[in-house]
Amino acid sequence: MKKNTFIEKAIVWAEKKSTTPVKATIEGYDTPAGFKNQSTEETIQPDLSFTTKDGSVHYSDIAMKEPDVRKLVTRWRLFSTMATVKKGHFHLLAPKGHKMFTQKIVDDYNINAEIHSI
Repeated sequence: MKKNTFIEKAIVWAEKKSTTPVKATIEGYDTPAGFKNQSTEETIQPDLSFTTKDGSVHYSDIAMKEPDVRKLVTRWRLFSTMATVKKGHFHLLAPKGHKMFTQKIVDDYNINAEIHSI
C-alpha cells in the first residue's frame, strides 16, 4: 500500500493540532521544507509539517515497513533533531500493521518520536 493513501488521514490528525495551514507532500497543499544532504545532494522531506500556537514546528512522517531500515533511521533521526531544534515534536503516524515495526526501530535506535496510530 502506498504512503499517499494515508496522508489524508494524517492531515486530518494534524489539522486538529495546528494553528497554521498544514504542509503536506500531496497535491493541494504547500510542500513542507526539505533538508538537503550536502554529500549526496539528496533532499529529505517530511510527509507533513505544522506549527502550533506556541510557535513550535512539528514534523510528521507516515511510518511504514521498509526493507532499508538504515535509510529510515537516518530520515527519522533528522526529523527528530529538527523538531527538537524548533521546539516541536517528531510524530510517526503508523497505519494498522506497521506500529510494532515502527516502535521497534524507535526503541532500537533511540529516536525521539511520538508514535500515533492512523
